[in-house]
Amino acid sequence: MRIVRRVLAAMVMAAALPGLAGAQGSGPRPDQVQFRELYKELVEINTTLSVGDCTAAARAMAARLSAAGYPDSDLHLIVEPTHPKEGNLVAILPGRDPKAKAILLLAHIDVVEADRADWTRDPFTLIEEDGWFYARGATDDKAQAAIWVDALIRYKTEGYRPRRTIKMALTCGEESDDALNGANLLVTKHRDLIDAGLALNEGAGGLLGPDGKPVSLSIQSGEKIYQDFHFEVTNPGGHSSRPVKENALTRLSAALIKVGEDDFPVQLNETTRAYFTAMAPLVDAESGAAMRALVADPADARAAAVIARNPMWNSMLRTTCVPTQAKAGHAPNALPQRAWANVNCRMFPGTTTAQTAARLAQVIGDDKVAITPDETALLTPPPPPLSDAVMGPLRKRGAQFWPGVPIVPFQTTGATDGKYTNAAGIPTYGLTGIFADSSGNGAHGLNERILVKSLYDARDFLYVLVKDYADQK
Repeated sequence: MRIVRRVLAAMVMAAALPGLAGAQGSGPRPDQVQFRELYKELVEINTTLSVGDCTAAARAMAARLSAAGYPDSDLHLIVEPTHPKEGNLVAILPGRDPKAKAILLLAHIDVVEADRADWTRDPFTLIEEDGWFYARGATDDKAQAAIWVDALIRYKTEGYRPRRTIKMALTCGEESDDALNGANLLVTKHRDLIDAGLALNEGAGGLLGPDGKPVSLSIQSGEKIYQDFHFEVTNPGGHSSRPVKENALTRLSAALIKVGEDDFPVQLNETTRAYFTAMAPLVDAESGAAMRALVADPADARAAAVIARNPMWNSMLRTTCVPTQAKAGHAPNALPQRAWANVNCRMFPGTTTAQTAARLAQVIGDDKVAITPDETALLTPPPPPLSDAVMGPLRKRGAQFWPGVPIVPFQTTGATDGKYTNAAGIPTYGLTGIFADSSGNGAHGLNERILVKSLYDARDFLYVLVKDYADQK
C-alpha cells in the first residue's frame, strides 16, 4: 500500500505541476513546443541598441497576445517619438477585485551587443544543442520575457480570472546607459499603467552544483545602485625637462591608490542577513562559520575578512568603489595640466550619492582632487521586505518543484530595472526559477546559453506562482 500511495502521490503531483509531468518523456510536451516558438521569435528579433529594434519585438509579442483574445484596450505600446526603435509593451489581465493591488510582471527585451565573428553560433538565431538553448538574450532577459507573455496567453485562453489584476511590462533600455530606459519612462510618465503592490523581475534564479543538481533557489530583494564619480586634478603644467613635485597625474594617482586600498564599512540588512544565514550550511566550514559570526556581530572584522575573499560576498557586505578609467596630459614632453579618472561605485541600498562622495573625499584627504558625481544619480531605496505574503507562496511552490532545496534571499551586486520600480514605491523582487551553474551562462558574454530543462521548469513554476500571488487576499 505504501508503494501504491507513493505512485498515486506522484501522479497527482505530475498533474498539478506541468513542469514535472512528462519529465522522463522523449521530447517536449505540445504546450512546450508552442512556448518554444514564442521564445524563438522573441530571441531572433535583434534588440541591440546599435542596430536592433525593441519596438518590433514589442509589437510581435502584442500580436500574440491579441491573437489570444486580449483587446486593444489592454495592450499598450509605449514608444517615445524621439526613440522610435526603443518601444515598450504593457499588457493587462483585469482582476476581479478592483480594490486589490495589481501584480506586475517585469522583464526587459533589449540585449547586449553581439558580434557574429566572435560567436561560435549566430547570436541572433536560436539554436538548441546538447540540452542547451544558445543565443544572445537566451537568458538575459528574453527567457523571462517570453515566460511572462506565454503565461498571459495561457491565463487568457483558459479563462482564468485572477483576484488581482496582472500587468506585464516588457521594457527596452536596461542594458545601456545611452538608451532611453523603458522602466524609468513607465514609472515617470505612465505610472497608472504599471502601478502595483508587487512586481516580479529578473535578478535571481537557482544554483546548480557541479553534479547538475539544484543547490539553492534565490529571491532577490534589493540591489546596489550604480554611481560614477569623476575625479579631476588641474594645474598650470609646464615643460617636462623641468619637473616639479606638484604634478596633476601623480596627485590623482595617489588619490586612486587610496580608493583602491579602502574598504567601506560593513553593512547588513534583512536580505543580506537572511542570505548569509541560509548560505552558512551550504559553503565550506570556514566561510560558514564567518557568515554566522558576521550575522551575529557585523563589527566582527575577522569574519568580514574571511567573507571578503569572495568578490561577490564582499560586494554584498558594503558599498564598493573602484577606478575604471583614467586619462591625463596633452603631450609626451609636457607636465600634465589635467588628469581625470572615473571611479565606479555600487552603493549599498539606502546609501546616498552625497554620503558616498563624502566617504571618498575623506579617504583621499586631498581637497585639490575634485570629486563630481555623474548626473545619472539614482535613488537608493532599502530592499523591499521579505514578508510572509511574498515568501509563503514561494516556499510552497519551491518545495513542490524542487523538494529539499533551500530558498536563499539575495541582494544583487549589479543593477536591474527594479532600481526604478523600487524607488517609485513598487516592491520589486527578482524571481525567475531559472537554474544555472556558477558560470553565469555567458550573459553579456560569448555564446550565451540556458539549459532547456531549466527554462521549461521555470516556465511552469512561474505560471503557478504568479497565480498564487494574484489570488492572495
